[in-house]
Amino acid sequence: MLSTKNLKKHFDGVKAVHNLSLEFAPGQITGIIGPNGSGKSTLVNLLTGVMPFDGGAGYIGETLKLEKLAAYDVAEYGITRTFQDVRLFEQMTVLDNLLVVLTERNIFSAFFERHKRLHLDEAERLLTKVGLWEKRDALAVNLSYGQRKLLEVARALAMPADIYFFDEPFAGLFTEMVKIVAEVLRELRAAGKMVVLIEHNMDLIRELSDTVVVLDAGELLAIGKPADVLAKSEVVEAYLGE
Repeated sequence: MLSTKNLKKHFDGVKAVHNLSLEFAPGQITGIIGPNGSGKSTLVNLLTGVMPFDGGAGYIGETLKLEKLAAYDVAEYGITRTFQDVRLFEQMTVLDNLLVVLTERNIFSAFFERHKRLHLDEAERLLTKVGLWEKRDALAVNLSYGQRKLLEVARALAMPADIYFFDEPFAGLFTEMVKIVAEVLRELRAAGKMVVLIEHNMDLIRELSDTVVVLDAGELLAIGKPADVLAKSEVVEAYLGE
């Protein structure tokens, strides 16, 4: 289980995340929703080492306390993610964007490790899963927006992780692409992985989430089953008052 206790992040007096205590369970998809500026992406950035905590802590299990978490350390904790703004190696091919994740994590060793059949087979499996195998030799910079999002999802899957954060993975995708990503999330849940999903599409939140967390002004507004949470008047007001 991943949890937070009194987690804080402030920007010049703005309480982006304030005294936030949450628990995320394995084998579940937890949807995080809220108005723009409610702290959704900031929360994910804190728990993936992109931003330092200003207070509080995160925990993996009951004993492993995370107070100072760097982005280059998260893989060791079994954590991976996608970004709202896609981050790829633009001048590398689609295939190489996968191989750089699948091969040796040590920087020095990575330069000299040969791409074994195992790596190539896994890259083919993942790219086929997201519908990009035919694009394997294209440069990432030349992909469409939706294809870039799918490649980032494939890279997240290439990490040997137990905790997956998806920051608006459906934004800008065509219907068939949405189906691909939705199936990826379902498969991760079925495999017992912990999935945290930031999403604005309430139909997808209802369809995919086991638990929904609503943030507003950096604080917890509501938590529970999708149908129950989305029916709460305070949740409706938070969106209508955006």
